[in-house]
Amino acid sequence: MTISSVRLDIAAVRDCPGDGGKDAILRMIGEIGQKCYRLDAEAVRAGLVARESLGSTGFGRQIAIPHSKLLDLDRCVGIFLRLAEPVEFDAQDGKPVDLIFALLSPAKGGVEHLQALAEISRFLRDDNMVAKLRGASGQDALYALLSKQREQRAA
Repeated sequence: MTISSVRLDIAAVRDCPGDGGKDAILRMIGEIGQKCYRLDAEAVRAGLVARESLGSTGFGRQIAIPHSKLLDLDRCVGIFLRLAEPVEFDAQDGKPVDLIFALLSPAKGGVEHLQALAEISRFLRDDNMVAKLRGASGQDALYALLSKQREQRAA
């Protein structure tokens, strides 16, 4: 399993407390997008909020994949959060979310966006991988799990 079509910087992989609920998480994703990928934090947040208004991106099993398309991007980028305290995310199964993989894609990247969403979804449907992500010892361990397949192919 791999998420090869998404750029994921180690600084965009975070352990977070989960304080403040869904709105605070979406704001945090915007701030991380600004710091890691030089995106406009408010544009990221607004795009994610607009997408959430169409229906929750919490797809169950305490996992969410919020996503948005942005003008400032030329390729898909990701932000991964593991929350210490799950937050309500209006997920399909009604459970609060503790793993979040945000996908930010180019505005004109229709197929690229859909392929990246499919890769992330497949990756996060692997029960073994999800257990490893939940049990990882910190940012470095999380990043290693999220980028493992990419590194193996490069070797």
